Amino acid sequence: MPAAIVIGAGPGIGAAVARRLAKEGLAIGVIARSEATVEAAERVVAEHGGEAVGATADVTDEAALRAALDAIVERLGVPEVLVYNAALIQSDAIGDLTAAQHLEACAVNVVGAITAAAHVGPRMADAGGGTILLTGGMPEMVPGVASLSLGKAGLRALTELLQKQFGDAGVHVATITVAGTVAPGTAYDPDDIAEHYWRLHTQPVGAWEREVVHG
Repeated sequence: MPAAIVIGAGPGIGAAVARRLAKEGLAIGVIARSEATVEAAERVVAEHGGEAVGATADVTDEAALRAALDAIVERLGVPEVLVYNAALIQSDAIGDLTAAQHLEACAVNVVGAITAAAHVGPRMADAGGGTILLTGGMPEMVPGVASLSLGKAGLRALTELLQKQFGDAGVHVATITVAGTVAPGTAYDPDDIAEHYWRLHTQPVGAWEREVVHG
């Protein structure tokens, strides 16, 4: 059975993407920091008839994240889709955070994605291809959310780097840039946003998009 892994499977975009992919018959591995979040995402997948395998890991803990990915791959096989949806969303301007706080934000917003892609991307390439999707945002930098603006700019750069590294091996890498606050029933409904993930995964070679902006 084809599989996907969703990192950052919280009740917004993460759960919606897991649900959308499960509807298409993919088994879903879900990773989140808390057991309660993992269990909730597993229930979402099960409600749509999908198989779910959960693991807890803090994305800033490299060893834990790699171990969680390995545990899911051992159960489900190398995924066709890898989704990185973790983010540290907070209000801060330049000068508000200490250097350590900026490093913490970057660890969640960018470095965790690097760890996941570096750990799973080569296996996807060896398996013949797949899709790596990064949840982006901040199409324009916003001074009041400086650390998140910097992080999403980093994800955009990472998308390009990964596409250059893995694209020739059949791995499509793209970012879904969400330009507003996610909430059900709004223009940023997570179920609407999740449609982009499935569409990007099913794009044929030669028609790959690197970035989709929602909003």
